[in-house]
Amino acid sequence: MLGRRTFLGSTLGTLMTGLGIRAAEAAQAAPHVPGAGPGHPHGAPADRTRGAGFLPVQTLDVPRLPYELDGGVKVFRLVAEPVKMEVLPGKIFDVWGYNGTVPGPTFEVVEGDRIRVLFENRLPEPTTVHWHGLEVPIEMDGVPAISQPNLEPGGRFTYEFTLHQHGTFFYHSHGAMQEMLGMLGMFIIHPREAYRPRVDKDYGIVLQEWAVLPNNTIPNTLSMEFNWLTFNGKAGPAATPMLVKLGERVRIRIVNIGMDHHPIHLHGMQFAVTGTEGGRIPEALWYPENTVLVGVAQARVIEFDAKYPGDWMLHCHLPHHMMNQMVSMVGPMAHAGHGLQTGGGMEEGMGMVRKGNALSEDLGPSFGRGMGMAERERQVSNIVGSQSGHGHHGQHGGAAGTGKQKRVPGFPQDMWMVMDDEVAKPETYGMAPGWTGAMQGMMTTVRVLPPDEYDDIMRRVREAQANPPRPKPAPAPSGAGHKH
Repeated sequence: MLGRRTFLGSTLGTLMTGLGIRAAEAAQAAPHVPGAGPGHPHGAPADRTRGAGFLPVQTLDVPRLPYELDGGVKVFRLVAEPVKMEVLPGKIFDVWGYNGTVPGPTFEVVEGDRIRVLFENRLPEPTTVHWHGLEVPIEMDGVPAISQPNLEPGGRFTYEFTLHQHGTFFYHSHGAMQEMLGMLGMFIIHPREAYRPRVDKDYGIVLQEWAVLPNNTIPNTLSMEFNWLTFNGKAGPAATPMLVKLGERVRIRIVNIGMDHHPIHLHGMQFAVTGTEGGRIPEALWYPENTVLVGVAQARVIEFDAKYPGDWMLHCHLPHHMMNQMVSMVGPMAHAGHGLQTGGGMEEGMGMVRKGNALSEDLGPSFGRGMGMAERERQVSNIVGSQSGHGHHGQHGGAAGTGKQKRVPGFPQDMWMVMDDEVAKPETYGMAPGWTGAMQGMMTTVRVLPPDEYDDIMRRVREAQANPPRPKPAPAPSGAGHKH
């Protein structure tokens, strides 16, 4: 009798598990709105009993990669191709990415899944895909020549493997310069049994750095200094805020594959680091922090209780990473009268003095450490924006450039640039006027909202998703449309 009960119980459990997994697969295969869980914008409470019992991760401003089912295999389609990335309204970079986005779309799967990735190379040079931190067969590791042939332009390759882990991982090209041109994305593997304590919001952020001269659109992948820093492909204040209801528990997954380490700081609340690129950390090892160093090729997962209402900043605390399009043109250096170089050679940038001395003008500050080409880049003006008022580059309340201020050593320093209207979206509704002046570089906000305010903003988000703005018509060719 005991054997029969055990058998029947096991059979029923297997049946229920199968039903749950199929429900989870159906829900995940549903159309995805970038930055929102399926049917639940900004992670409004979802059914945590689905299959593995996970809450969908939101990589705001980056879509989730859909899949199809082929028997028990989840089939994804991934395309490497040139991409135009808008880091700020009107500021376009020519980069390389996957499926039309940088960072690439987010994989979201479950421990134990069998996945198949149909990969196509639409780049003008060979490439492969490496699954960073994943335990896969050597022929699936994505290192050109070593584990697979380099995939030539127009070529296709199928990656297929079973997922034995759970945690926060990422994928990227295994060409170093291709990585620096944008070719990476997040890869989330949920555990079979949901983490405890449960969370109400689960967000993902990809950190990236770019060196782009003001008169160019192509990042310098050999630069060792950067003047544009992004969260999920957006520089502050364009990154979409994270919306949280007061009292909710929040998880934020942060991955970094670039040239710099990033100390990521959260205002207003303490958090615990609960995971790394290797997986979940045992709870006994958690301790409170408010700044976590996310090193190159690392992931850090933080969790906290949203106890205090407000618009709390989340940002990299390296000073130069809290700026947009920075160049060496502020403070006393800006008043030499000759401007500054914008393409110092690599040797100068690395501090290698072969002639003269370290204090010579030739070794003065310059924008970035470049290739040291045969011809120096054009000098950048040392005068930064003299306009005042909202939406312009007014400094310190628009009083920049007055004679009195010029007599203060070091002036100007921080540039106050307000662009509330340009980046307005439902998620920013109700933020303080001028909030964008405080947001540049690798910055975003965690908006902890009282229930009534949260519900109002979520209503606006849903309405905006149901009625997206119509695309702007292309400008008419020059001379067209004139009637006499």
